[in-house]
Amino acid sequence: MMNNKEKHVLGISGGKDSAALAVFMRDNYPELDIEYFFTDTGKELPEVYEYLSRLEGYLGKPVLRINPNRDFDFWLMHHNNYLPSPRARWCTIKMKLKPFEDWVKPFLADGYSVYSYVAIRSDEEFREGYQSNDENLRIKLPFAENGIDKQAVINILEHSGLGMPEYYKWRSRSGCTFCFFQRKIEWVHLMKEHPEAFEEAKAYEKKATEHGSPFTWSERESLDELSRPERVAQIKSDYEKRLERAKSKRIANPLRTHEEIDLDELYGKSKVCLACHK
Repeated sequence: MMNNKEKHVLGISGGKDSAALAVFMRDNYPELDIEYFFTDTGKELPEVYEYLSRLEGYLGKPVLRINPNRDFDFWLMHHNNYLPSPRARWCTIKMKLKPFEDWVKPFLADGYSVYSYVAIRSDEEFREGYQSNDENLRIKLPFAENGIDKQAVINILEHSGLGMPEYYKWRSRSGCTFCFFQRKIEWVHLMKEHPEAFEEAKAYEKKATEHGSPFTWSERESLDELSRPERVAQIKSDYEKRLERAKSKRIANPLRTHEEIDLDELYGKSKVCLACHK
């Protein structure tokens, strides 16, 4: 007998791509009863929570908060106070992917076909999405399938009236305040915009170092070193030089609706956590 039980889900990270995908699916596939969810680490930027509230208003339905059973502090202790890093991304596994798997597991066990919509764009062929080990958990990539690239994502958000999340003015990463994929200039901006979060990250790093952790939040230097006035000035100077070079090379395009030069354009695309960044 054919199984007709279906569930449609879409994960929201607080970033521009997943928000735009939610808008896109609501406007183009109103017949689908999509459940939107957010896996909350408890360490997100305040701007993320504010943007989620605005997005809920547009979607006309709540974004389900999926909280892991144990918080960041628990998992940090579980990993002997070793910080997560690009080589040991236990935060993504324990606080993003595992809660999602636990949430959909009962639906799969009950015979549902679960369709998960992921915001990988058409200009991101190099990226790999979440790989399901269950044939009834099916990953869908509407942006890749419909030729929607970065500029189209920005257009979707602007035309919806939502605009970009506020933190994009100074940061390119959603997710935790102390995401280890942040660039040096983003750590400097975090120190200015949310000094209490920066100090918390420093405290975690100090404790990890005392327990023998080989990792620091930022590559090849501690946050204590990064936050020294002379180092901050050096990072800012490098950023300004990159910005001026990028401006001099950019060719004006009247069709562009978002003229700001983002950090990917300045520093090149870097590896990120799919579950957090999108």
